[in-house]
This record gives sequence, C-alpha cells and structure tokens, in this order.
Amino acid sequence: MKWYLMLLSIYLASCKGDYSPQANAFQNSDAKEWQANWITAKDSLADKNVWIAFRKQFSVENTETPTILRIAVDSKYWLYLNGEMIVFEGGLKRGPTPNDTYYDEVDLTGKLQKGENTLAVLLWYFGKEGMTHKSSGQVGMMGELYQNNQLMVQTDDTWKAIPHSAYISESEDPQPNWRLPESNVVFDARKDISEWVNPGFDDNNWPSAKILGTGITEPWNSLVKRPIPFWKDSGLKAYKNEMNFPFVSTGDTITCTLPYNGHFTPYLSINAKAGERITMLTDNYKGGSEYNMRAEYISEEGEQTYESLGWINGHVMYHVIPRGVEVLDLKYRETGYDTEFAGSILVDDDFYNQMCKKAVRTLYVTMRDNYMDTPGRERAQWWGDVVLESGEAFYALSRSSDALMRKGMLELMNWQRPDSTIFSPIPTGIWDQELPGQMLSSVGHYGFWNYYLNTGDLETIAQIYTPVKRYLSVWKYTKEGVVKERQGGWNLGDWGENKDMPIIQNTQFFMALKGYANMAEALGNKTEADSVRKEMKRFKKSFNETFWRGDHYRSANYKGETDDRSQGLAVVAGLVDADKYKAIYKVLQKEKHASPYMEKYVLEALFQMGYPEYALQRMKERFSKMVLDTTYTTLWEGWGIGAEGYGGGTTNHAWSGGGLTLLYQYVAGIAPTSPGWETFLIRPQLGFLKHISAVVPTVKGTIKVEVKNEETYQLIMEVPAETKAKVYIPSKYKDIKINETEVIYTEKEGFKLFEIDSGYYKVEATE
Repeated sequence: MKWYLMLLSIYLASCKGDYSPQANAFQNSDAKEWQANWITAKDSLADKNVWIAFRKQFSVENTETPTILRIAVDSKYWLYLNGEMIVFEGGLKRGPTPNDTYYDEVDLTGKLQKGENTLAVLLWYFGKEGMTHKSSGQVGMMGELYQNNQLMVQTDDTWKAIPHSAYISESEDPQPNWRLPESNVVFDARKDISEWVNPGFDDNNWPSAKILGTGITEPWNSLVKRPIPFWKDSGLKAYKNEMNFPFVSTGDTITCTLPYNGHFTPYLSINAKAGERITMLTDNYKGGSEYNMRAEYISEEGEQTYESLGWINGHVMYHVIPRGVEVLDLKYRETGYDTEFAGSILVDDDFYNQMCKKAVRTLYVTMRDNYMDTPGRERAQWWGDVVLESGEAFYALSRSSDALMRKGMLELMNWQRPDSTIFSPIPTGIWDQELPGQMLSSVGHYGFWNYYLNTGDLETIAQIYTPVKRYLSVWKYTKEGVVKERQGGWNLGDWGENKDMPIIQNTQFFMALKGYANMAEALGNKTEADSVRKEMKRFKKSFNETFWRGDHYRSANYKGETDDRSQGLAVVAGLVDADKYKAIYKVLQKEKHASPYMEKYVLEALFQMGYPEYALQRMKERFSKMVLDTTYTTLWEGWGIGAEGYGGGTTNHAWSGGGLTLLYQYVAGIAPTSPGWETFLIRPQLGFLKHISAVVPTVKGTIKVEVKNEETYQLIMEVPAETKAKVYIPSKYKDIKINETEVIYTEKEGFKLFEIDSGYYKVEATE
C-alpha cells in the first residue's frame, strides 16, 4: 500500500463519519524610494517550488543606532543574521492589488555586531497561482538595510546566491490540491549546504547574484508595507504524548499528539543511513476532501536534525519512518498570527463554554496571511467566512487582530474590477467568480461597518467608501421595488437545501445599504446618507409587500420548505416589524435548513426578537454534535464530517463560531453603539442561564461584565476610561441599587435604562 493511502486509512478510521483595479488604497508610512536591485540566482531554476540561498557580508561601526531592513520577496523567506534566525517565515502571499507586492520591515537595532556581519536569506518561491496568492511569475528578492535612515547595504551583484540544492522542486504524487500555491516540501540532506547561514562559511565558490531590475519594477511593481504583525513563534516543543527517546523505528507510522489544531512545522533528530525517506503530515492531510501539504526528508549518513519550514495544520503529526532508523527526538514548532486570546466568557452550562473554547481555537487556526475558510483545504479568504471571523475576533482576541480585517478590506476593494464587481477569494491567480451574497455581506453592516464600529478607524472607511458605492450600483431593482437576483459567478447563498435565494440576496442588499449609509454619515456626507436611508425606507415597504405571505417570507417562484435563513436575515437586517415576530418565531421553531454559516443569523434573530431561551436551546441542538465531539478541538464546516458535511466536510471552519459572538453580544449583552466603543450597551439576555461573566478587550480598554440571576439579580460591570455604557435591567426587577445607591432610570420596551461613565459598578435588584 502506498504510504499516503496508509496514512489516509489511519485518518479515516479516527473520524466519526464517512468520510482595471482601484488605485492602491494601502498607505505606506515609509516615503523612502527603493534604490536596491531585485536579485535571484544565476543558475537555471525550476518554474515552481524554488528555494534560493542568499548571503551578504558587510561591516558596521555603530551597532546601537536604529537599524531597519526592508525586504520584499515572492513568496516567503527565512532571515538569519550572524547565524541566528531573526525571522521565521517572512513575507506575505502576494497581491495587495492584482499587480503589486508586499514588503517587510525588520528591526535589527541592537542585533548587529561591530565589524563584520553576515546576512543570510532562504527564499521560497511558490511559482504557482493559488487562492490568496498572485504569483509574479519571477523568483526574486530585494532588500535595503538602513541605519539612521542612511542606506548601508542593498541587494546587488555583491550578494552571493545559489539554488538550495537540498530542496527538491518536484515531489512524488499526490500533490497539494489546486487551490494552494504551496507545494510539498522535500529536503534531501545528502545535498545539504551545511552551515551556510553562519558567518564563517566560505562562499567564495558561490556565484554572484543576478540582477533582475532596480527599485519599483515589473513584475513585482509597487511595494506595500506589511500591514499585519510577524508571526508569533512558540519555539520547538515536545509532543503531548510522551515518547522514550532514543528508539529504533519498526517501520510503523509514529503518531505524535499536538496540543490542539494549529499551524505547525515538524522537527526531527535521527541517526540513519543515507537515503532513508521520512514523510511528515497531519490528520488534516486530506481533511477537506482534497490533499493538503506534506513534508519529506531524505537522510544523510549519521546523526542529523531537520525542521520542515512549510506550516501544516492538524491535531496529530504522523511520521512515516523506515525500519531501522534511530529516532533521537521528535518536536514541533507552532507559529501563528500575533494576537492574544484576551477575551473570555463563562456561563453556568458547560456546553456553551466548550463551544466558545472550540470557536476561539477554530478562529485562530483560520488566521495567518489572511482570514481563511479552512487551513485544511484551501486557506482562502472567502468573505462569508471573514465577516463572521472578524465579528468573533473583536470579542475574543487582542486588538492586533484588527489589522487582518483591515488588510482584507483593502485587498477586496483594490481588486474591484472595471465593471465595479468584486469577488472572493482574493488575492488570486486562479479564481474570478463573484459570490453575490457574500460580497454584499462583506461591504455591509456586519462587514465593513462592524469593523468601523469596533475600531473607530475612519481612515480605512474613507478609502473603501467609493468602491463600495460603485459595487452597490451594480445591483438593479425590479418593478416591485426589490433587487433583482444576481447569479454572479457562483450564487451559493449557503450550503444545504431549501434556500430562498431572492430573499437571501434582498436582505443582504438591505444590510449593505445600511452599512453604506452609516459610512456616508461618518464621513460627513449627510446628503448621501439621508438619500440612502430614504431609499431604505421605500425598500422595506416593497420588501414586505413583495415577500410577506401572512405568516412567513417567501419569494414568488420558491417552492421549497420555508427557508429559516431568509426569515432570520430579514429580522437582523431590520426589515421585520415587531408585529411579525411571533410568526417568524413559529417558523424558526420548525425549520432547520441553514448550515453553520447562516445559522448564526437565525440565532441572532431569535435574540433580537426577545426569545433568548429558544435561541440557546436551538444553539445547543444544532451545534451539539461538533461541540461534544472529543476528537477535534475545532468546529466543523457542516453539521457532520466528510460526507456528512458540506463542501468536503472540513473539521476546522471558523464560520461555525458565530455562537461565540452571540454569547458576548446578546447573552452577556455587550455591544458597541458608537464607533470605537465610545458608547456601548450592557443588555444581558440570560434566557435559562443563571450566571455569566465576560471580558471584552476593546480599543478603549477592557470591559468586564458579570451577571448572577439567582435569588437576587446582580450585575457587576467595569467600564473603561472615556467611555459610557447604557445599562438595561428587565422591568420585572425593582429596588434597583447601583453601588448601594438607588438608580434613576427610564423605562423602555420592558427594560429599565440608565447610563454610567467609566468605573466599577455593582447593581443589585429583586423581583
């Protein structure tokens, strides 16, 4: 049996089922023009999966002055200074616009030594198009080292460069699936260049680098400064399952348990004969129905160590090690987006705690160069996923995560086509299909506007405002006054059956109008905002006249079972008045067709309509199988795995984490009401829960809320400086005291309301 079939059988057995663009909107803070040269190796190179070693020796006198290295590559690099690793996987997948390239700034202040220094760069050129990568078609690197803003070193033909002979460009089949620009990483240690990153290495026999062009030039074009942090690096760690090293392989697959689903690179130390082939891959190697990446190592003679540099993800690492190889050590390195799990939420029902724990883990494993749907199949920036992921991140992660959403927003609008349409995933070299519903979601209330509401970043809103207006102009009205359904390139809507697509698109269009009107007002364009809101008022009337059937919404030609998605979307869009809530509630008690993606909006509708008990009940019912599963630390793409799921049935899909956002926003009741959290509300809806505590890391500071609904009603709050909170207490409670003082409140829609400034507060009330 082929090794990959053997590994696949192990994996399956462990599963529980069958298995003309816009002007560049990025703003560079660095005004210095590039003076360096793009360089590559002189020797002939393969078309794809190319690895090049670069070296440069130089002298400095001042080692404490501010020192910055600017470096641009296609596609990734590893940077060494005097033999020390400085950057583990630098560079971003290419495509801030359809033509341009990202560059990094590396702070080397205090890292140089007086006198001779050696820079070494290992470059990995994908050479393939992919979802979220637009290949330049030319392997190359450009770099400039500045001290006190004075150019000290630049890439030119004084650099040495050779193809790294140990990296094999072509691997045996199977190859990673077509969506990935990355190839399998195969390293033949018999051809290694020992110690080449170190200062004492003799590179006299290396040829000089080949110059390809100077400064801003084709095919890399304009250079955009990296807008997100460098990766967090855990260093090498031992696997969870204890192994007694050393031991001699019996030829069986060695399974190493990882702490959770994450981004990992495998490391090994062995004693072997030359020519032994070792394969390393995870349980996610075919986790999304098609092959992902794997690593292979071909041994030299004797003791040796190796770390494969292309990250892979999963819960376990498989090592296929030939019989007789002595295994001295096996470890892993985790890298990932540099953010902290700064938010927290805890309730008195452990199901929801476990759901949130898995949601955060799933969110984190779908973040790197971009938000992605799943690392197990395509690593692609689908915007239906991005909208939900960013919503989760605003509550669960530290604010460094905001930069990933901003990067995605600017990329999306920089890739807008001359006909004003937008599409995802981007950046890309192999995809061009618009998903109309996801595009409306991205530019709308839950997408771009939610970013501004949470960050207060008006500069970015100003940059994407006109492209959003252009995209909305693509949509046309019917004679009834609603929008015509657009097929785009792929009118997905949602996985699953019973999709009433005209209503789904109309509700998403209305939310896009809402987001656009809010952006216009924020930018001081009151006339435009008033005009759009007038249009929204007319649209709402037409929507209800066209689609309301007395007890549910349905489009004229839709013949399926009543679509729960479209009812929920109509509510959260604001198209439904309160007199229809009971009818919608009855529909949502019966109909359950949405995938985990759209289920978030169905559940949110229940909270908004005032049915928190059923919202929590339905959440538990729908997500129970994946939350209670003990095999996976992440949430799934569909309600099952593999054949029981959707789209390949991946086991790590962040769009299933919408319940995390709902627990923060509705159960704990914490939500911004003005940009940048200057004002926010605290309106808990506990349903049948008795206790909840939540911590939210906002741009204004940390908000803390704890609610106890037992013999008395207790609400403890910490409000950050320079913010105000509007607090809602259900009207059934009386004798309300805050910090032991009676509260002056107003009454509205079954709540007693009052406002508080920054500080610590304890509210107590009785029925």
